[in-house]
Amino acid sequence: MLAWSPTILCPSQLTTWSRDSTQTVTWVTSNIPAEKRNSTGLLLLGYMENNSENLDIQHPLAVNFPITDGQVTINVPANATVRNNAIVVLFGDSGNASPQFNIV
Repeated sequence: MLAWSPTILCPSQLTTWSRDSTQTVTWVTSNIPAEKRNSTGLLLLGYMENNSENLDIQHPLAVNFPITDGQVTINVPANATVRNNAIVVLFGDSGNASPQFNIV
């Protein structure tokens, strides 16, 4: 079984999201293995603390989108915690976290 971890382009460490806003998450698609091109994605919001990913698995930002699209538009929850260590994790068949970014 081949695992593929998509590289997230946006959000980056320079990104700031406002709560209750619409945002687009983007990732690299040029290196998707042929056997993974029919995969669907799962996008979770979380944060880094003590070198550990803390993910909100109960409230995914997006589910079942084609991984080959290279982007998905999401709504930042109105009740998202204001923080400077937010991350998103994109799962195709393996997960990859974005750089830490801000939620205001």
